[in-house]
Amino acid sequence: MNYRETLDWMFTQLPMYQRQGARAYKVDLHNTIELASYLNNPEDKFKSIHVAGTNGKGSTSHMLASILQESGYKVGLYTSPHLKDFRERIRVNGNKIAEKFVVNFISEHLSYFETNQLSFFEMTVGMAFQYFAESQVDIAIIEVGLGGRLDSTNIITPEVSVITNIGLDHINFLGNTLTSIATEKAGIIKKNIPVVVGRTTSETKKVFREKSKSCNSDLYWASDYQGCIYDSDLKGNYQKENVRTALQTISVLQSKGWKINESAIKKGLNQVVANTGLLGRWQVLRDNPKVICDTAHNRDGLTPVLKQLVEVGYHKLHIVLGMVNDKDVDSILPLFPAEAHYYFCKPNIKRGLDEKELKKKALKFNLKGEEYKTVKKAYESALQSAIDEDVIYVGGSTFVVAEII
Repeated sequence: MNYRETLDWMFTQLPMYQRQGARAYKVDLHNTIELASYLNNPEDKFKSIHVAGTNGKGSTSHMLASILQESGYKVGLYTSPHLKDFRERIRVNGNKIAEKFVVNFISEHLSYFETNQLSFFEMTVGMAFQYFAESQVDIAIIEVGLGGRLDSTNIITPEVSVITNIGLDHINFLGNTLTSIATEKAGIIKKNIPVVVGRTTSETKKVFREKSKSCNSDLYWASDYQGCIYDSDLKGNYQKENVRTALQTISVLQSKGWKINESAIKKGLNQVVANTGLLGRWQVLRDNPKVICDTAHNRDGLTPVLKQLVEVGYHKLHIVLGMVNDKDVDSILPLFPAEAHYYFCKPNIKRGLDEKELKKKALKFNLKGEEYKTVKKAYESALQSAIDEDVIYVGGSTFVVAEII
C-alpha cells in the first residue's frame, strides 16, 4: 500500500472515535499493553509528559513542546485529532512523521493489527511510541485522546502528569458529573509521579487531592505558580490559563533537573505555532473581512471563545457553524449571539449533525440563518455576504475548522 491507501485502510477498516463515536471506545488497556509488548515496549525508551483535560490539553502540549525545543531538547509530540493530515498527530521538533514510516509501520504489522482487531487509536499510539523511540527523542509530550484512565496513552510512566481542566464533555463515556469526569482524568496520575492541575472546582479539586495522596504524588496547582507570566503567540484569551499550566509544569521539570532557562521559556511561548505547527486555536485566516476560526466544541471551551468574539468589534458578525451529532447541542447553542447571521452546515464525517436539524435546533434559541450541505459552501456564502468591516467566525467542531483552514 502507498501512503493514501494506508490511511484509507486505517480510517475505514478500524473503529475510530473521532469518526464513529462510541463503537471505538475501549473499556480497558489490554490491547494497548499487548501491542506495546509486541513492539518491545518503545514507551520505555524515552522520557515523557502526559497531558489530559477536557479543554486546553492540545494547546498546553504544544506550548510545552515549544519551550523544550527552545531549550535544546529533541522533543516528540503526540496529539489528536489532526486537522488536515494524519501526520500532524506525530511530530519530532515540529516535523511531521514521514509518510514512509507510516506506510512501513502499518504494512509490517498488518497481520497483528487484523488478528487482534486493534482500533485506529491503539495503532496510532503504538506508531507514535515506536517513532519516538527510533527517533531517540529526549522527551515526548503525550496528549490523552479521550478521558485518561482507560485511554490508550495511559501505559506511560511520565516525568510529570498534567490535567488542564475538567468540563462536561463526552458524558456518554466519562460520566455526567464533574466529579465522575475528574475521576477518569485523574486516572493518569501515577505513583510517585508529580502532577500539575490547571483550572479546578471544589468538586474536582477534591478528586485530584485524594488521588494524588493515594499515589504519593506531589500535587501542584497552576493557580499557585509564582514565576513570570509570558505572552504567547496563541492569542485566544483562554490561552492565559494554559500558559500558567504550562509554566507550572516547566517549573516541576526544572526541579527534577531539566535544564530550561527563562529565555527558552519566553521564546518557546512566543513561537508555539512556528515550532510545533499548531493550527485552529483562535486563528485569524484573513483580514477584510476578518475570518477567525477555533476548534472549541463544547460548553467549557466555547464560553471564553464566544465572549472574546463579541469583544472583537465589527459591523456585522457572520458565523459558519457545524457540529457533530453526539454533542449536547441544546446546552451549547444558547452561548452563541442572537444578533449574528448563521450559515449552518454539516462537517463531512459520519457523525456530522445534519444542517437542517442544526438550523431547527438553533431557531429555538433565536439563532437565524440558512443551511448549506457542505462547510465549503457555507464559508463561501459568508465571504460573499460579508463586507470588509465584518467578522466571520468558523467553528462548532474541529471537523468544520479542518475543512476551511
